[in-house]
Amino acid sequence: MAGPRITFLGGVREIGGNKIVIEDGPDRVLFDFGPSFSGRTEEFYVNFLQPRSTSYVKDLLEFDLLPRVPGLYDEEALRGADLPYQPPEYHGVFVSHAHFDHAGFLELIDPKIPVYIGETTRTLFDAIEGSGNVRYGAHDYRPLAPGAPVKVGHLEVVAYPVDHSIPGAFGYLIRTREGTVAYTGDFRAHGPRAADTHAFLEAVRAERPRMLIMEGTRAGPDPRRNFTEQGVREGVDRLLEATPRLATVSCYPRDIDRLTTLYQAAQAAEREFVVSMKTAHLLTTAAPLLGRGAPVPGRSPGVRVYRRTKKTYYKFERPFLDGSVDAEYVRTHGGDLLLELGLPHFAELIDIRPDAGSAYIHSMSEPFSEDDVDDKVLHNWVDHFGLAFHQFHASGHCSATELWEVVRRTQPATLVPIHTEHPEAFEKAGVRLTLPERSVPFPLGP
Repeated sequence: MAGPRITFLGGVREIGGNKIVIEDGPDRVLFDFGPSFSGRTEEFYVNFLQPRSTSYVKDLLEFDLLPRVPGLYDEEALRGADLPYQPPEYHGVFVSHAHFDHAGFLELIDPKIPVYIGETTRTLFDAIEGSGNVRYGAHDYRPLAPGAPVKVGHLEVVAYPVDHSIPGAFGYLIRTREGTVAYTGDFRAHGPRAADTHAFLEAVRAERPRMLIMEGTRAGPDPRRNFTEQGVREGVDRLLEATPRLATVSCYPRDIDRLTTLYQAAQAAEREFVVSMKTAHLLTTAAPLLGRGAPVPGRSPGVRVYRRTKKTYYKFERPFLDGSVDAEYVRTHGGDLLLELGLPHFAELIDIRPDAGSAYIHSMSEPFSEDDVDDKVLHNWVDHFGLAFHQFHASGHCSATELWEVVRRTQPATLVPIHTEHPEAFEKAGVRLTLPERSVPFPLGP
Protein backbone atom coordinates (compact mmCIF):
# COMPACT_ATOMS: atom_id res chain seq x y z
CA MET A 1 0.00 0.00 0.00
CA ALA A 2 1.34 3.42 -0.98
CA GLY A 3 2.48 5.67 1.84
CA PRO A 4 1.03 9.10 2.64
CA ARG A 5 1.63 11.89 0.15
CA ILE A 6 0.61 15.51 -0.28
CA THR A 7 -0.26 17.42 -3.45
CA PHE A 8 -0.84 21.17 -3.65
CA LEU A 9 -3.32 21.97 -6.42
CA GLY A 10 -3.29 25.66 -5.47
CA GLY A 11 -1.95 28.13 -2.93
CA VAL A 12 1.59 27.78 -4.29
CA ARG A 13 3.40 31.14 -4.59
CA GLU A 14 0.08 32.93 -4.51
CA ILE A 15 -2.36 34.45 -2.05
CA GLY A 16 -5.43 32.28 -1.64
CA GLY A 17 -6.50 29.39 -3.80
CA ASN A 18 -5.61 26.71 -1.24
CA LYS A 19 -6.33 23.22 -2.55
CA ILE A 20 -4.41 20.60 -0.56
CA VAL A 21 -4.76 16.88 -1.28
CA ILE A 22 -3.61 14.43 1.42
CA GLU A 23 -3.60 10.73 0.58
CA ASP A 24 -2.86 7.65 2.63
CA GLY A 25 -3.12 4.48 0.58
CA PRO A 26 -6.55 4.45 -1.10
CA ASP A 27 -7.89 7.30 1.03
CA ARG A 28 -7.83 10.82 -0.35
CA VAL A 29 -9.15 14.07 1.16
CA LEU A 30 -9.04 17.68 0.05
CA PHE A 31 -8.53 20.72 2.26
CA ASP A 32 -10.14 23.92 0.93
CA PHE A 33 -11.13 24.64 -2.66
CA GLY A 34 -11.24 28.28 -3.68
CA PRO A 35 -9.91 30.67 -6.34
CA SER A 36 -6.59 32.45 -6.08
CA PHE A 37 -6.10 36.17 -5.52
CA SER A 38 -2.99 36.09 -7.70
CA GLY A 39 -2.74 37.91 -11.02
CA ARG A 40 -3.00 34.72 -13.09
CA THR A 41 -6.77 34.97 -13.40
CA GLU A 42 -6.58 38.62 -14.46
CA GLU A 43 -4.31 37.67 -17.33
CA PHE A 44 -7.43 36.30 -19.04
CA TYR A 45 -10.51 37.49 -17.14
CA VAL A 46 -11.03 41.04 -15.91
CA ASN A 47 -13.89 43.50 -15.35
CA PHE A 48 -16.81 42.40 -17.54
CA LEU A 49 -14.82 39.66 -19.30
CA GLN A 50 -15.53 36.67 -17.04
CA PRO A 51 -15.97 32.89 -17.44
CA ARG A 52 -19.37 32.10 -18.88
CA SER A 53 -21.94 30.90 -16.36
CA THR A 54 -22.99 28.08 -18.70
CA SER A 55 -19.43 26.74 -19.12
CA TYR A 56 -17.60 27.98 -16.04
CA VAL A 57 -15.33 24.97 -15.54
CA LYS A 58 -14.57 24.73 -19.25
CA ASP A 59 -13.55 28.40 -19.39
CA LEU A 60 -11.28 28.12 -16.34
CA LEU A 61 -9.67 24.85 -17.48
CA GLU A 62 -8.80 26.49 -20.80
CA PHE A 63 -6.17 28.60 -19.02
CA ASP A 64 -5.28 26.14 -16.23
CA LEU A 65 -7.13 28.26 -13.67
CA LEU A 66 -8.65 25.11 -12.18
CA PRO A 67 -6.78 21.87 -11.41
CA ARG A 68 -7.28 19.27 -14.12
CA VAL A 69 -7.95 16.28 -11.86
CA PRO A 70 -10.39 13.39 -12.33
CA GLY A 71 -13.00 12.28 -9.85
CA LEU A 72 -13.55 15.68 -8.20
CA TYR A 73 -15.97 17.74 -10.27
CA ASP A 74 -19.74 17.64 -10.56
CA GLU A 75 -20.86 15.97 -13.77
CA GLU A 76 -23.08 18.90 -14.77
CA ALA A 77 -20.26 21.41 -14.12
CA LEU A 78 -18.03 19.50 -16.56
CA ARG A 79 -20.54 19.66 -19.39
CA GLY A 80 -18.71 20.80 -22.53
CA ALA A 81 -15.26 20.67 -20.89
CA ASP A 82 -12.43 18.51 -22.21
CA LEU A 83 -12.15 16.74 -18.84
CA PRO A 84 -14.46 13.70 -18.81
CA TYR A 85 -16.57 13.03 -15.75
CA GLN A 86 -15.42 10.24 -13.46
CA PRO A 87 -17.09 9.00 -10.26
CA PRO A 88 -15.66 10.48 -7.06
CA GLU A 89 -12.05 9.68 -6.26
CA TYR A 90 -12.04 11.89 -3.15
CA HIS A 91 -13.49 10.76 0.16
CA GLY A 92 -14.05 14.12 1.79
CA VAL A 93 -13.49 17.87 1.56
CA PHE A 94 -12.59 19.79 4.72
CA VAL A 95 -13.23 23.56 4.68
CA SER A 96 -11.11 25.76 6.95
CA HIS A 97 -13.34 28.87 6.82
CA ALA A 98 -15.87 30.79 4.74
CA HIS A 99 -13.61 33.20 2.85
CA PHE A 100 -14.07 32.98 -0.91
CA ASP A 101 -10.45 32.04 -1.67
CA HIS A 102 -10.88 28.89 0.44
CA ALA A 103 -14.45 27.87 -0.38
CA GLY A 104 -15.48 29.72 -3.55
CA PHE A 105 -15.17 26.71 -5.87
CA LEU A 106 -17.18 24.29 -3.70
CA GLU A 107 -20.14 24.52 -6.06
CA LEU A 108 -18.05 22.72 -8.70
CA ILE A 109 -17.40 19.63 -6.56
CA ASP A 110 -19.31 16.38 -7.08
CA PRO A 111 -22.20 16.42 -4.58
CA LYS A 112 -21.49 12.76 -3.78
CA ILE A 113 -18.30 13.82 -1.97
CA PRO A 114 -18.94 14.67 1.71
CA VAL A 115 -18.04 18.22 2.77
CA TYR A 116 -16.93 18.59 6.40
CA ILE A 117 -17.62 22.02 7.82
CA GLY A 118 -18.05 23.84 11.12
CA GLU A 119 -21.45 25.06 12.30
CA THR A 120 -20.45 28.72 12.11
CA THR A 121 -19.08 28.41 8.58
CA ARG A 122 -22.24 26.59 7.47
CA THR A 123 -24.34 29.45 8.88
CA LEU A 124 -22.17 32.01 7.11
CA PHE A 125 -22.61 30.09 3.85
CA ASP A 126 -26.37 30.46 4.23
CA ALA A 127 -26.05 34.20 4.92
CA ILE A 128 -23.70 34.75 1.98
CA GLU A 129 -25.86 32.77 -0.45
CA GLY A 130 -28.95 34.61 0.72
CA SER A 131 -27.61 38.07 -0.08
CA GLY A 132 -25.54 37.71 -3.24
CA ASN A 133 -24.52 35.64 -6.24
CA VAL A 134 -22.13 33.24 -4.49
CA ARG A 135 -23.28 29.62 -4.48
CA TYR A 136 -21.63 26.72 -2.67
CA GLY A 137 -23.78 23.94 -4.10
CA ALA A 138 -25.84 21.12 -2.68
CA HIS A 139 -23.56 18.78 -0.75
CA ASP A 140 -23.57 16.08 1.87
CA TYR A 141 -22.52 18.57 4.57
CA ARG A 142 -21.18 16.90 7.69
CA PRO A 143 -20.70 18.97 10.85
CA LEU A 144 -17.29 19.28 12.46
CA ALA A 145 -17.01 19.51 16.23
CA PRO A 146 -13.80 21.12 17.52
CA GLY A 147 -11.41 18.53 18.92
CA ALA A 148 -13.48 15.53 17.77
CA PRO A 149 -11.57 13.18 15.43
CA VAL A 150 -13.14 12.31 12.07
CA LYS A 151 -12.04 9.04 10.47
CA VAL A 152 -11.72 8.86 6.69
CA GLY A 153 -10.22 5.46 6.01
CA HIS A 154 -6.63 5.47 7.30
CA LEU A 155 -6.76 9.24 7.87
CA GLU A 156 -7.93 10.90 11.06
CA VAL A 157 -8.74 14.62 10.96
CA VAL A 158 -9.15 16.86 14.00
CA ALA A 159 -10.41 20.47 13.68
CA TYR A 160 -9.29 23.23 16.06
CA PRO A 161 -10.70 26.78 16.19
CA VAL A 162 -8.25 29.53 15.26
CA ASP A 163 -8.42 33.32 15.27
CA HIS A 164 -9.02 34.90 11.86
CA SER A 165 -10.93 37.83 10.37
CA ILE A 166 -14.07 35.73 9.98
CA PRO A 167 -15.74 33.60 12.67
CA GLY A 168 -15.58 29.82 12.63
CA ALA A 169 -12.07 29.40 11.16
CA PHE A 170 -10.33 26.05 11.74
CA GLY A 171 -6.82 24.69 11.68
CA TYR A 172 -6.36 20.93 11.34
CA LEU A 173 -4.30 18.00 12.53
CA ILE A 174 -4.30 15.19 9.97
CA ARG A 175 -3.01 11.88 11.31
CA THR A 176 -1.66 9.37 8.79
CA ARG A 177 -0.04 5.96 9.19
CA GLU A 178 3.39 7.64 9.05
CA GLY A 179 2.85 10.69 11.21
CA THR A 180 0.81 13.88 11.53
CA VAL A 181 0.38 16.82 9.19
CA ALA A 182 -0.71 20.15 10.68
CA TYR A 183 -2.50 22.70 8.49
CA THR A 184 -3.07 26.19 9.86
CA GLY A 185 -5.68 27.44 7.40
CA ASP A 186 -5.67 31.25 7.63
CA PHE A 187 -4.90 32.45 11.14
CA ARG A 188 -3.59 35.18 13.40
CA ALA A 189 -2.66 35.56 17.06
CA HIS A 190 -3.56 39.21 17.66
CA GLY A 191 -7.37 39.20 17.42
CA PRO A 192 -10.17 38.67 19.95
CA ARG A 193 -9.89 34.87 19.67
CA ALA A 194 -6.10 34.71 20.00
CA ALA A 195 -6.53 32.12 22.77
CA ASP A 196 -7.98 29.71 20.17
CA THR A 197 -4.88 30.07 18.01
CA HIS A 198 -2.59 29.47 20.98
CA ALA A 199 -4.56 26.35 21.97
CA PHE A 200 -4.23 25.01 18.41
CA LEU A 201 -0.49 25.72 18.33
CA GLU A 202 -0.08 23.93 21.65
CA ALA A 203 -1.89 20.91 20.17
CA VAL A 204 0.45 21.07 17.16
CA ARG A 205 3.51 21.23 19.42
CA ALA A 206 2.33 18.28 21.48
CA GLU A 207 1.64 16.26 18.30
CA ARG A 208 5.24 16.71 17.02
CA PRO A 209 4.07 16.86 13.38
CA ARG A 210 6.06 15.47 10.50
CA MET A 211 4.90 18.46 8.47
CA LEU A 212 3.44 21.89 9.16
CA ILE A 213 1.57 23.44 6.22
CA MET A 214 1.42 27.12 7.17
CA GLU A 215 -0.07 30.16 5.46
CA GLY A 216 2.37 33.03 5.01
CA THR A 217 0.36 35.91 3.59
CA ARG A 218 2.54 38.50 5.34
CA ALA A 219 5.89 36.68 5.16
CA GLY A 220 7.36 39.00 2.54
CA PRO A 221 7.55 42.80 2.30
CA ASP A 222 4.64 44.15 4.31
CA PRO A 223 3.99 47.89 4.72
CA ARG A 224 1.09 47.43 7.14
CA ARG A 225 1.15 48.42 10.78
CA ASN A 226 0.51 45.44 13.02
CA PHE A 227 -2.61 46.74 14.80
CA THR A 228 -4.43 44.48 17.21
CA GLU A 229 -8.22 44.57 17.30
CA GLN A 230 -7.91 46.48 20.57
CA GLY A 231 -5.64 48.94 18.80
CA VAL A 232 -8.33 49.51 16.18
CA ARG A 233 -10.86 50.15 18.95
CA GLU A 234 -8.60 52.68 20.65
CA GLY A 235 -7.96 54.53 17.39
CA VAL A 236 -11.65 54.73 16.53
CA ASP A 237 -12.47 55.82 20.09
CA ARG A 238 -10.04 58.74 19.86
CA LEU A 239 -11.37 59.76 16.47
CA LEU A 240 -15.05 59.70 17.43
CA GLU A 241 -14.31 61.70 20.54
CA ALA A 242 -12.46 64.34 18.51
CA THR A 243 -14.96 64.83 15.66
CA PRO A 244 -18.41 66.45 16.02
CA ARG A 245 -19.38 65.44 12.47
CA LEU A 246 -20.47 62.30 10.67
CA ALA A 247 -17.98 59.45 10.74
CA THR A 248 -18.08 56.93 7.87
CA VAL A 249 -16.26 53.58 7.85
CA SER A 250 -15.46 50.86 5.31
CA CYS A 251 -14.64 47.34 6.49
CA TYR A 252 -14.84 43.80 5.19
CA PRO A 253 -18.56 42.93 5.36
CA ARG A 254 -17.97 39.46 6.86
CA ASP A 255 -15.49 40.58 9.50
CA ILE A 256 -17.92 40.32 12.42
CA ASP A 257 -15.13 41.04 14.90
CA ARG A 258 -14.51 44.39 13.22
CA LEU A 259 -18.22 45.20 13.05
CA THR A 260 -18.41 44.45 16.76
CA THR A 261 -15.42 46.69 17.48
CA LEU A 262 -16.99 49.54 15.51
CA TYR A 263 -20.36 49.07 17.19
CA GLN A 264 -18.83 49.14 20.65
CA ALA A 265 -16.87 52.29 19.76
CA ALA A 266 -20.07 53.92 18.52
CA GLN A 267 -21.86 52.96 21.73
CA ALA A 268 -19.07 54.45 23.83
CA ALA A 269 -19.31 57.69 21.82
CA GLU A 270 -23.11 57.72 22.15
CA ARG A 271 -23.56 57.34 18.41
CA GLU A 272 -25.85 55.04 16.45
CA PHE A 273 -24.11 52.45 14.30
CA VAL A 274 -25.73 52.39 10.84
CA VAL A 275 -25.08 49.30 8.70
CA SER A 276 -25.99 48.29 5.15
CA MET A 277 -28.83 45.90 4.43
CA LYS A 278 -26.38 43.19 3.34
CA THR A 279 -24.48 43.52 6.61
CA ALA A 280 -27.79 43.51 8.50
CA HIS A 281 -28.75 40.25 6.76
CA LEU A 282 -25.41 38.63 7.65
CA LEU A 283 -25.60 39.69 11.30
CA THR A 284 -29.23 38.64 11.67
CA THR A 285 -28.64 35.22 10.10
CA ALA A 286 -25.59 34.58 12.28
CA ALA A 287 -27.17 36.09 15.41
CA PRO A 288 -27.73 32.76 17.26
CA LEU A 289 -23.96 32.12 17.11
CA LEU A 290 -22.84 35.64 18.04
CA GLY A 291 -22.09 37.03 21.47
CA ARG A 292 -24.25 39.69 23.06
CA GLY A 293 -21.72 42.36 22.09
CA ALA A 294 -22.26 41.92 18.34
CA PRO A 295 -24.41 44.52 16.52
CA VAL A 296 -27.56 42.63 15.53
CA PRO A 297 -30.40 44.77 14.09
CA GLY A 298 -33.55 44.38 16.16
CA ARG A 299 -31.60 42.91 19.07
CA SER A 300 -28.82 45.36 19.88
CA PRO A 301 -29.53 48.93 21.01
CA GLY A 302 -28.23 51.73 18.83
CA VAL A 303 -28.08 49.76 15.56
CA ARG A 304 -29.87 51.16 12.51
CA VAL A 305 -30.06 49.93 8.92
CA TYR A 306 -29.32 52.21 5.97
CA ARG A 307 -31.81 52.22 3.08
CA ARG A 308 -30.46 53.15 -0.33
CA THR A 309 -32.95 54.61 -2.81
CA LYS A 310 -33.79 51.85 -5.28
CA LYS A 311 -36.62 50.94 -7.64
CA THR A 312 -36.89 47.45 -6.15
CA TYR A 313 -35.44 45.72 -3.12
CA TYR A 314 -34.06 42.20 -2.96
CA LYS A 315 -35.87 39.62 -0.86
CA PHE A 316 -33.14 39.68 1.79
CA GLU A 317 -33.44 43.48 2.06
CA ARG A 318 -37.20 43.72 2.58
CA PRO A 319 -37.28 42.66 6.26
CA PHE A 320 -35.12 45.70 7.09
CA LEU A 321 -37.16 48.39 5.32
CA ASP A 322 -39.32 49.20 8.33
CA GLY A 323 -37.36 51.43 10.67
CA SER A 324 -34.49 51.93 8.22
CA VAL A 325 -32.86 55.32 7.70
CA ASP A 326 -32.03 57.15 4.47
CA ALA A 327 -29.56 59.73 3.23
CA GLU A 328 -31.56 62.64 4.65
CA TYR A 329 -31.51 61.08 8.11
CA VAL A 330 -27.75 60.59 7.91
CA ARG A 331 -27.24 64.14 6.65
CA THR A 332 -29.26 65.73 9.45
CA HIS A 333 -28.00 63.47 12.28
CA GLY A 334 -24.39 63.06 11.11
CA GLY A 335 -22.68 63.93 14.38
CA ASP A 336 -24.68 61.22 16.15
CA LEU A 337 -23.81 58.43 13.73
CA LEU A 338 -21.09 56.03 12.63
CA LEU A 339 -22.07 54.92 9.11
CA GLU A 340 -20.80 51.74 7.48
CA LEU A 341 -20.36 52.49 3.76
CA GLY A 342 -18.37 50.30 1.38
CA LEU A 343 -16.77 51.60 -1.80
CA PRO A 344 -19.45 50.08 -4.10
CA HIS A 345 -22.01 52.34 -2.40
CA PHE A 346 -19.97 55.56 -2.29
CA ALA A 347 -22.52 57.18 -4.61
CA GLU A 348 -24.67 57.59 -1.48
CA LEU A 349 -22.28 60.39 -0.48
CA ILE A 350 -23.80 62.51 -3.25
CA ASP A 351 -27.12 62.46 -1.37
CA ILE A 352 -25.66 62.49 2.14
CA ARG A 353 -23.44 65.54 1.44
CA PRO A 354 -21.14 65.11 4.47
CA ASP A 355 -19.58 68.29 5.84
CA ALA A 356 -16.01 68.94 4.75
CA GLY A 357 -13.68 67.54 7.37
CA SER A 358 -15.98 64.66 8.27
CA ALA A 359 -14.06 61.51 9.20
CA TYR A 360 -13.64 58.57 6.85
CA ILE A 361 -12.21 55.42 8.45
CA HIS A 362 -10.64 52.85 6.15
CA SER A 363 -10.73 49.69 8.29
CA MET A 364 -9.38 47.34 5.61
CA SER A 365 -5.94 46.36 4.32
CA GLU A 366 -3.78 49.05 2.79
CA PRO A 367 -3.17 48.62 -0.98
CA PHE A 368 -0.13 46.51 -1.86
CA SER A 369 0.57 48.49 -5.03
CA GLU A 370 0.66 52.14 -6.00
CA ASP A 371 -1.28 51.08 -9.11
CA ASP A 372 -4.31 49.86 -7.12
CA VAL A 373 -7.22 51.24 -9.16
CA ASP A 374 -9.84 50.81 -6.41
CA ASP A 375 -7.63 52.72 -3.97
CA LYS A 376 -7.24 55.60 -6.42
CA VAL A 377 -10.99 55.76 -6.96
CA LEU A 378 -11.63 55.65 -3.21
CA HIS A 379 -9.28 58.59 -2.62
CA ASN A 380 -10.88 60.53 -5.49
CA TRP A 381 -14.22 60.30 -3.65
CA VAL A 382 -12.70 61.10 -0.26
CA ASP A 383 -10.89 64.13 -1.68
CA HIS A 384 -13.93 65.33 -3.63
CA PHE A 385 -16.04 65.52 -0.46
CA GLY A 386 -13.19 66.84 1.67
CA LEU A 387 -13.25 63.90 4.07
CA ALA A 388 -10.43 63.31 6.53
CA PHE A 389 -8.90 59.88 5.79
CA HIS A 390 -7.93 57.57 8.69
CA GLN A 391 -6.50 54.04 8.52
CA PHE A 392 -7.31 51.62 11.37
CA HIS A 393 -7.09 47.91 10.55
CA ALA A 394 -5.95 44.70 12.24
CA SER A 395 -4.93 42.08 9.70
CA GLY A 396 -6.52 38.65 9.62
CA HIS A 397 -3.05 37.13 9.18
CA CYS A 398 0.05 36.72 11.31
CA SER A 399 2.89 39.18 10.82
CA ALA A 400 6.27 37.78 9.76
CA THR A 401 7.51 38.02 13.35
CA GLU A 402 4.50 36.05 14.56
CA LEU A 403 5.05 33.41 11.86
CA TRP A 404 8.65 32.79 12.93
CA GLU A 405 7.48 32.46 16.52
CA VAL A 406 4.91 29.83 15.46
CA VAL A 407 7.66 27.76 13.80
CA ARG A 408 9.95 28.13 16.83
CA ARG A 409 7.12 27.06 19.12
CA THR A 410 5.83 24.06 17.16
CA GLN A 411 9.18 22.75 15.80
CA PRO A 412 7.83 20.72 12.86
CA ALA A 413 10.13 18.24 11.14
CA THR A 414 9.29 19.95 7.82
CA LEU A 415 7.71 23.33 7.09
CA VAL A 416 5.70 23.91 3.90
CA PRO A 417 4.71 27.56 3.28
CA ILE A 418 1.61 28.24 1.18
CA HIS A 419 -0.81 31.13 0.64
CA THR A 420 2.20 33.41 0.12
CA GLU A 421 4.01 35.07 -2.75
CA HIS A 422 7.27 34.89 -0.80
CA PRO A 423 7.85 31.27 0.35
CA GLU A 424 11.63 31.81 0.38
CA ALA A 425 11.16 34.23 3.28
CA PHE A 426 10.65 31.17 5.48
CA GLU A 427 14.30 30.17 5.09
CA LYS A 428 14.97 32.27 8.19
CA ALA A 429 12.53 30.15 10.21
CA GLY A 430 15.32 27.73 11.11
CA VAL A 431 13.72 24.38 10.23
CA ARG A 432 13.73 22.08 7.22
CA LEU A 433 11.85 23.83 4.42
CA THR A 434 10.01 22.27 1.49
CA LEU A 435 8.78 24.57 -1.28
CA PRO A 436 6.03 22.72 -3.14
CA GLU A 437 5.35 22.80 -6.84
CA ARG A 438 1.79 23.02 -8.09
CA SER A 439 0.19 19.60 -8.75
CA VAL A 440 3.42 17.68 -8.02
CA PRO A 441 2.88 15.08 -5.25
CA PHE A 442 5.57 14.37 -2.69
CA PRO A 443 5.74 11.85 0.16
CA LEU A 444 5.28 12.65 3.79
CA GLY A 445 8.29 10.51 4.63
CA PRO A 446 11.73 11.92 5.54
